Amino acid sequence: MAGFRGPKTKNMILFKKADELASHIRKKRSSGIRIGLVPTMGALHQGHLSLVSEAKKHTGLIVSTIFVNPTQFNDPKDYKKYPVTIEKDIFLLEKNGLDLLFLPEITEIYPDGTDGLEKYNLGYLENILEGVYRPGHFQGVCQVMQRLLSIIMPNDLFMGQKDYQQCMVIRRLLELTGFPTVLHTCPTQREEDGLAMSSRNIRLNAEERKRAVSIYESLMFLKNNLRPGPLIELIEDARQILKKNNFFVDYVAIADADTLESAEYWDGDQKLVALVAAFQQQVRLIDNMTLNP
Repeated sequence: MAGFRGPKTKNMILFKKADELASHIRKKRSSGIRIGLVPTMGALHQGHLSLVSEAKKHTGLIVSTIFVNPTQFNDPKDYKKYPVTIEKDIFLLEKNGLDLLFLPEITEIYPDGTDGLEKYNLGYLENILEGVYRPGHFQGVCQVMQRLLSIIMPNDLFMGQKDYQQCMVIRRLLELTGFPTVLHTCPTQREEDGLAMSSRNIRLNAEERKRAVSIYESLMFLKNNLRPGPLIELIEDARQILKKNNFFVDYVAIADADTLESAEYWDGDQKLVALVAAFQQQVRLIDNMTLNP
């Protein structure tokens, strides 16, 4: 392990070995300190840093991870293209007061390789929305998260609402495994024009970045035009907003905010969430928005 120091910040400790990290955390935990975990795949932005800030409110020791998990990529090309900005990430995390950073190699997380890994009973969550377009993705998410939770044993886990379905999957994982960790789903952080902050945004060129904001515009359209009654026409209108801005749309959906079951009719009371996934050229972006309080 090694320490990194940025200007006017406390010393952050970086670990690359799981056993060394776990040993360090056990010593801290013995004093009664509460442990928080902020898992990431790097290429950090203000959305990630907001999770660190939220963790400070609830815990006394904050652990973050940077690990691009190969098992959650159904497209190997997407895995290879995932942006890596390690030096910048380390600086930002220390500058924002992180205590411990776990930066493992693949063999540290999967010492026996990635073939024949365990499967989790995720129910219908695995077969809707992202599950349809990224088969195996959520199994990979659970595989890496189960390992990180076992190593760190956090009291609290902090994740962003931008990955709405993933947060529901992690909640299911906690139920399946019995980890006593509390999941905090934190608000999506957005750019000034509304685009959800994402590590993938840096892959957009100037023209693609300009058009990308139509995802936010489509969600606001759904929110502002929601009325009791059928929802199919409203969803199609939102889809057209994306298509007019050169998006290839995987899905535009309105669902029950608590279960993600598809909603085709609104009774005026049901809590709803709108979810979008679409490609701007080669870059796939996702976003969501709750439509009513």
